Amino acid sequence: MMKITLRQLEILQAVARTGSFSRASEALHLTQPAVSMQIKQLEHLLDMPLFEHSGKKIRLTEAGNETLRSAQYVFRELTNLEQSLANLKGLKGGVLTVSAVSTASVLAARLMAMFRSQNPQVRISLNVINRETLLKHLTENISDLALMGAPPEGYHLSATPFMENPLVIIASAHHPLARKKRIPLARLIKEPLVVREPASGTRRALENFLLDQHLPFRPAMEMNKNEAIKQAAEVGLGVGLVSLHTVQAELASGQLCVLDVEGFPLKRQWYLVQREDKRLSPAAQAFADLVLDQASKVLAPQSNIKTRRKPDPVAPSPEVR
Repeated sequence: MMKITLRQLEILQAVARTGSFSRASEALHLTQPAVSMQIKQLEHLLDMPLFEHSGKKIRLTEAGNETLRSAQYVFRELTNLEQSLANLKGLKGGVLTVSAVSTASVLAARLMAMFRSQNPQVRISLNVINRETLLKHLTENISDLALMGAPPEGYHLSATPFMENPLVIIASAHHPLARKKRIPLARLIKEPLVVREPASGTRRALENFLLDQHLPFRPAMEMNKNEAIKQAAEVGLGVGLVSLHTVQAELASGQLCVLDVEGFPLKRQWYLVQREDKRLSPAAQAFADLVLDQASKVLAPQSNIKTRRKPDPVAPSPEVR
Protein backbone atom coordinates (compact mmCIF):
# COMPACT_ATOMS: atom_id res chain seq x y z
CA MET A 1 0.00 0.00 0.00
CA MET A 2 1.36 3.43 -0.94
CA LYS A 3 2.37 5.54 2.05
CA ILE A 4 1.18 8.88 0.72
CA THR A 5 0.93 11.60 3.35
CA LEU A 6 -1.68 14.33 3.69
CA ARG A 7 1.15 16.85 3.59
CA GLN A 8 2.21 15.61 0.16
CA LEU A 9 -1.36 15.93 -1.11
CA GLU A 10 -1.64 19.40 0.39
CA ILE A 11 1.56 20.47 -1.37
CA LEU A 12 0.34 18.94 -4.64
CA GLN A 13 -2.85 21.02 -4.41
CA ALA A 14 -0.89 24.18 -3.66
CA VAL A 15 1.47 23.73 -6.62
CA ALA A 16 -1.46 22.97 -8.94
CA ARG A 17 -3.39 25.98 -7.63
CA THR A 18 -0.54 28.48 -7.88
CA GLY A 19 1.14 27.03 -10.96
CA SER A 20 4.56 27.44 -9.36
CA PHE A 21 6.77 25.69 -6.82
CA SER A 22 7.98 29.03 -5.47
CA ARG A 23 4.48 30.48 -5.04
CA ALA A 24 3.31 27.24 -3.43
CA SER A 25 6.19 27.43 -0.96
CA GLU A 26 5.20 30.99 -0.06
CA ALA A 27 1.55 30.01 0.39
CA LEU A 28 2.50 27.06 2.64
CA HIS A 29 5.34 28.91 4.47
CA LEU A 30 7.86 26.30 3.34
CA THR A 31 11.13 26.54 1.47
CA GLN A 32 11.06 25.83 -2.25
CA PRO A 33 13.46 22.86 -1.87
CA ALA A 34 11.09 21.35 0.72
CA VAL A 35 8.17 21.64 -1.70
CA SER A 36 10.20 20.15 -4.56
CA MET A 37 11.37 17.28 -2.37
CA GLN A 38 7.82 16.38 -1.28
CA ILE A 39 6.61 16.36 -4.90
CA LYS A 40 9.58 14.19 -5.94
CA GLN A 41 8.82 11.75 -3.12
CA LEU A 42 5.18 11.61 -4.17
CA GLU A 43 6.18 10.99 -7.80
CA HIS A 44 8.52 8.22 -6.61
CA LEU A 45 5.69 6.58 -4.66
CA LEU A 46 3.39 6.75 -7.67
CA ASP A 47 6.16 5.89 -10.13
CA MET A 48 4.87 8.55 -12.51
CA PRO A 49 5.63 12.24 -13.11
CA LEU A 50 2.96 14.62 -11.82
CA PHE A 51 4.15 17.83 -13.50
CA GLU A 52 5.72 18.70 -16.81
CA HIS A 53 7.57 21.87 -17.75
CA SER A 54 6.59 24.09 -20.67
CA GLY A 55 9.15 26.88 -20.81
CA LYS A 56 9.03 28.61 -17.43
CA LYS A 57 5.55 27.24 -16.69
CA ILE A 58 4.55 23.93 -15.19
CA ARG A 59 1.36 21.98 -15.70
CA LEU A 60 -0.13 18.76 -14.42
CA THR A 61 0.37 15.57 -16.36
CA GLU A 62 -2.54 13.19 -16.83
CA ALA A 63 -1.34 11.29 -13.76
CA GLY A 64 -1.08 14.60 -11.92
CA ASN A 65 -4.68 15.47 -12.72
CA GLU A 66 -5.88 12.06 -11.50
CA THR A 67 -3.89 12.43 -8.28
CA LEU A 68 -5.16 15.97 -7.76
CA ARG A 69 -8.78 14.83 -8.08
CA SER A 70 -8.16 12.11 -5.50
CA ALA A 71 -6.45 14.61 -3.21
CA GLN A 72 -9.43 16.97 -3.42
CA TYR A 73 -11.75 14.07 -2.62
CA VAL A 74 -9.65 13.09 0.41
CA PHE A 75 -9.70 16.61 1.82
CA ARG A 76 -13.43 17.00 1.15
CA GLU A 77 -14.09 13.84 3.12
CA LEU A 78 -11.85 15.02 5.96
CA THR A 79 -13.75 18.31 6.00
CA ASN A 80 -17.03 16.42 6.07
CA LEU A 81 -15.72 14.35 8.97
CA GLU A 82 -14.70 17.49 10.81
CA GLN A 83 -18.13 18.97 10.23
CA SER A 84 -19.88 15.78 11.33
CA LEU A 85 -17.89 15.80 14.56
CA ALA A 86 -18.69 19.47 14.99
CA ASN A 87 -22.37 18.56 14.68
CA LEU A 88 -21.93 16.29 17.69
CA LYS A 89 -20.28 19.11 19.65
CA GLY A 90 -22.76 21.78 18.61
CA LEU A 91 -22.08 25.28 17.35
CA LYS A 92 -19.60 26.25 20.08
CA GLY A 93 -16.04 26.40 18.83
CA GLY A 94 -16.98 26.11 15.18
CA VAL A 95 -15.19 27.64 12.21
CA LEU A 96 -16.82 29.54 9.33
CA THR A 97 -15.12 30.54 6.07
CA VAL A 98 -17.06 32.73 3.66
CA SER A 99 -15.95 34.13 0.30
CA ALA A 100 -17.58 37.12 -1.38
CA VAL A 101 -17.09 38.87 -4.69
CA SER A 102 -15.73 42.38 -4.25
CA THR A 103 -19.07 43.88 -5.31
CA ALA A 104 -20.59 42.25 -2.23
CA SER A 105 -17.86 43.30 0.20
CA VAL A 106 -19.99 45.80 2.16
CA LEU A 107 -22.93 43.43 2.24
CA ALA A 108 -20.74 40.51 3.33
CA ALA A 109 -19.06 42.52 6.09
CA ARG A 110 -22.42 43.55 7.55
CA LEU A 111 -23.72 40.00 7.43
CA MET A 112 -20.59 38.71 9.15
CA ALA A 113 -20.98 41.37 11.84
CA MET A 114 -24.58 40.29 12.41
CA PHE A 115 -23.51 36.67 12.65
CA ARG A 116 -20.61 37.50 14.94
CA SER A 117 -22.86 39.37 17.36
CA GLN A 118 -25.11 36.31 17.64
CA ASN A 119 -22.33 33.70 17.66
CA PRO A 120 -19.22 35.24 19.26
CA GLN A 121 -17.72 31.79 19.91
CA VAL A 122 -17.37 30.93 16.21
CA ARG A 123 -14.06 31.68 14.47
CA ILE A 124 -14.88 33.41 11.21
CA SER A 125 -12.95 34.23 8.06
CA LEU A 126 -14.11 36.43 5.18
CA ASN A 127 -12.30 36.40 1.83
CA VAL A 128 -13.22 39.26 -0.54
CA ILE A 129 -11.96 38.16 -3.95
CA ASN A 130 -12.82 38.33 -7.64
CA ARG A 131 -15.38 36.03 -9.22
CA GLU A 132 -12.84 33.70 -10.82
CA THR A 133 -10.95 33.13 -7.57
CA LEU A 134 -14.19 32.69 -5.65
CA LEU A 135 -15.28 29.89 -7.97
CA LYS A 136 -11.91 28.25 -7.45
CA HIS A 137 -12.33 28.50 -3.67
CA LEU A 138 -15.69 26.76 -3.91
CA THR A 139 -14.36 24.08 -6.25
CA GLU A 140 -11.40 23.35 -3.99
CA ASN A 141 -13.57 23.39 -0.85
CA ILE A 142 -11.64 26.32 0.63
CA SER A 143 -14.85 28.20 1.43
CA ASP A 144 -17.94 26.92 3.19
CA LEU A 145 -20.24 29.43 1.53
CA ALA A 146 -20.03 32.26 -0.98
CA LEU A 147 -21.94 35.47 -1.63
CA MET A 148 -22.08 36.35 -5.31
CA GLY A 149 -24.28 36.92 -8.34
CA ALA A 150 -25.69 33.98 -10.27
CA PRO A 151 -22.94 31.36 -10.59
CA PRO A 152 -22.16 29.79 -13.96
CA GLU A 153 -23.24 26.29 -14.86
CA GLY A 154 -20.86 23.36 -14.79
CA TYR A 155 -19.35 23.92 -11.35
CA HIS A 156 -21.71 21.60 -9.41
CA LEU A 157 -22.87 24.41 -7.15
CA SER A 158 -26.09 24.96 -5.25
CA ALA A 159 -27.26 28.60 -5.36
CA THR A 160 -30.14 30.21 -3.44
CA PRO A 161 -31.20 33.80 -4.14
CA PHE A 162 -31.61 35.79 -0.94
CA MET A 163 -31.75 39.47 -1.87
CA GLU A 164 -32.21 41.84 -4.79
CA ASN A 165 -29.05 43.38 -6.19
CA PRO A 166 -29.97 46.56 -8.10
CA LEU A 167 -27.24 47.71 -10.49
CA VAL A 168 -27.21 51.47 -10.97
CA ILE A 169 -25.35 54.07 -13.00
CA ILE A 170 -23.40 56.42 -10.74
CA ALA A 171 -21.77 59.76 -11.42
CA SER A 172 -20.35 62.74 -9.60
CA ALA A 173 -23.00 64.78 -7.81
CA HIS A 174 -21.88 67.67 -10.07
CA HIS A 175 -22.23 65.73 -13.31
CA PRO A 176 -24.27 67.53 -16.03
CA LEU A 177 -26.74 64.60 -16.05
CA ALA A 178 -27.16 64.51 -12.28
CA ARG A 179 -30.51 66.35 -12.27
CA LYS A 180 -31.83 65.02 -15.57
CA LYS A 181 -34.87 62.74 -15.67
CA ARG A 182 -35.34 59.67 -17.88
CA ILE A 183 -31.94 59.95 -19.51
CA PRO A 184 -32.07 58.05 -22.82
CA LEU A 185 -29.70 55.13 -23.22
CA ALA A 186 -28.43 56.66 -26.45
CA ARG A 187 -27.36 59.69 -24.37
CA LEU A 188 -25.81 57.60 -21.64
CA ILE A 189 -23.44 55.72 -23.95
CA LYS A 190 -21.97 59.03 -25.09
CA GLU A 191 -20.48 59.35 -21.60
CA PRO A 192 -17.15 57.65 -20.76
CA LEU A 193 -18.11 54.30 -19.20
CA VAL A 194 -16.00 53.09 -16.29
CA VAL A 195 -16.49 49.34 -15.87
CA ARG A 196 -15.06 46.28 -14.16
CA GLU A 197 -12.72 43.75 -15.76
CA PRO A 198 -14.09 41.31 -18.40
CA ALA A 199 -14.73 38.48 -15.92
CA SER A 200 -16.96 40.66 -13.74
CA GLY A 201 -20.65 39.88 -13.42
CA THR A 202 -21.66 43.57 -13.29
CA ARG A 203 -19.77 44.32 -16.50
CA ARG A 204 -21.40 41.36 -18.23
CA ALA A 205 -24.82 42.57 -17.07
CA LEU A 206 -24.28 46.00 -18.65
CA GLU A 207 -22.82 44.54 -21.82
CA ASN A 208 -25.76 42.17 -22.27
CA PHE A 209 -28.29 44.89 -21.50
CA LEU A 210 -26.88 47.24 -24.12
CA LEU A 211 -26.68 44.38 -26.60
CA ASP A 212 -30.38 43.68 -26.03
CA GLN A 213 -31.08 47.34 -26.81
CA HIS A 214 -28.98 47.14 -30.00
CA LEU A 215 -26.51 49.64 -28.58
CA PRO A 216 -22.71 49.40 -28.62
CA PHE A 217 -20.74 48.65 -25.49
CA ARG A 218 -17.66 50.88 -25.54
CA PRO A 219 -16.00 51.10 -22.12
CA ALA A 220 -13.63 54.02 -21.67
CA MET A 221 -11.81 52.57 -18.64
CA GLU A 222 -11.55 49.24 -16.84
CA MET A 223 -11.12 48.97 -13.08
CA ASN A 224 -10.64 45.79 -11.06
CA LYS A 225 -12.18 47.24 -7.89
CA ASN A 226 -15.53 48.86 -7.20
CA GLU A 227 -13.82 51.44 -5.01
CA ALA A 228 -11.80 52.53 -8.04
CA ILE A 229 -14.98 52.91 -10.10
CA LYS A 230 -16.57 55.05 -7.39
CA GLN A 231 -13.49 57.24 -7.13
CA ALA A 232 -13.30 57.63 -10.91
CA ALA A 233 -16.95 58.69 -11.04
CA GLU A 234 -16.50 61.07 -8.11
CA VAL A 235 -13.66 62.99 -9.79
CA GLY A 236 -15.51 63.17 -13.09
CA LEU A 237 -13.64 60.58 -15.16
CA GLY A 238 -16.88 59.03 -16.30
CA VAL A 239 -20.02 57.19 -15.20
CA GLY A 240 -19.97 53.68 -13.79
CA LEU A 241 -22.17 50.69 -13.11
CA VAL A 242 -22.12 49.38 -9.54
CA SER A 243 -24.35 47.56 -7.11
CA LEU A 244 -26.52 49.95 -5.14
CA HIS A 245 -25.31 48.20 -1.98
CA THR A 246 -21.79 49.50 -2.55
CA VAL A 247 -22.60 53.24 -2.70
CA GLN A 248 -24.88 53.87 0.27
CA ALA A 249 -22.30 55.96 2.15
CA GLU A 250 -21.37 58.03 -0.91
CA LEU A 251 -25.02 58.72 -1.74
CA ALA A 252 -25.73 59.78 1.84
CA SER A 253 -22.74 62.14 1.89
CA GLY A 254 -23.56 63.63 -1.51
CA GLN A 255 -20.28 62.54 -3.11
CA LEU A 256 -22.08 60.52 -5.78
CA CYS A 257 -25.51 60.34 -7.31
CA VAL A 258 -27.53 57.69 -9.11
CA LEU A 259 -28.44 58.77 -12.62
CA ASP A 260 -32.06 58.37 -13.69
CA VAL A 261 -31.40 56.34 -16.83
CA GLU A 262 -34.02 54.51 -18.87
CA GLY A 263 -34.05 50.82 -18.03
CA PHE A 264 -32.16 51.20 -14.75
CA PRO A 265 -31.65 49.91 -12.17
CA LEU A 266 -30.87 46.53 -13.67
CA LYS A 267 -32.44 44.01 -11.33
CA ARG A 268 -30.18 41.15 -10.35
CA GLN A 269 -30.04 38.84 -7.34
CA TRP A 270 -27.50 38.06 -4.66
CA TYR A 271 -27.00 34.32 -4.20
CA LEU A 272 -25.82 32.20 -1.31
CA VAL A 273 -23.69 29.51 -2.95
CA GLN A 274 -22.11 26.24 -1.84
CA ARG A 275 -20.87 23.03 -3.39
CA GLU A 276 -23.65 20.57 -4.18
CA ASP A 277 -21.91 17.86 -2.15
CA LYS A 278 -21.06 20.15 0.78
CA ARG A 279 -22.28 19.16 4.23
CA LEU A 280 -22.48 22.38 6.19
CA SER A 281 -21.08 22.58 9.69
CA PRO A 282 -23.35 23.97 12.43
CA ALA A 283 -21.58 27.33 12.08
CA ALA A 284 -22.01 27.41 8.30
CA GLN A 285 -25.64 26.33 8.57
CA ALA A 286 -26.31 29.03 11.15
CA PHE A 287 -24.79 31.64 8.84
CA ALA A 288 -26.82 30.34 5.88
CA ASP A 289 -30.00 30.55 7.96
CA LEU A 290 -29.18 34.12 8.97
CA VAL A 291 -28.55 35.17 5.37
CA LEU A 292 -31.71 33.59 4.01
CA ASP A 293 -33.94 34.77 6.86
CA GLN A 294 -32.61 38.22 7.71
CA ALA A 295 -30.54 39.75 4.90
CA SER A 296 -33.33 41.21 2.79
CA LYS A 297 -35.12 42.55 5.88
CA VAL A 298 -32.14 44.27 7.47
CA LEU A 299 -29.77 45.12 4.63
CA ALA A 300 -32.02 46.34 1.81
CA PRO A 301 -30.42 49.51 0.41
CA GLN A 302 -32.15 52.77 1.20
CA SER A 303 -32.85 54.65 -1.99
CA ASN A 304 -35.65 56.49 -3.70
CA ILE A 305 -34.76 55.21 -7.17
CA LYS A 306 -37.65 53.67 -8.97
CA THR A 307 -37.93 50.09 -10.02
CA ARG A 308 -36.68 49.23 -13.45
CA ARG A 309 -38.71 50.61 -16.32
CA LYS A 310 -38.84 49.08 -19.72
CA PRO A 311 -36.84 51.44 -21.93
CA ASP A 312 -38.42 53.05 -24.93
CA PRO A 313 -37.32 51.50 -28.23
CA VAL A 314 -33.97 52.83 -29.33
CA ALA A 315 -32.95 52.84 -32.94
CA PRO A 316 -29.84 50.72 -33.55
CA SER A 317 -26.64 52.69 -33.82
CA PRO A 318 -25.29 52.82 -37.36
CA GLU A 319 -22.01 51.53 -35.93
CA VAL A 320 -23.63 48.27 -34.90
CA ARG A 321 -23.43 45.55 -37.51
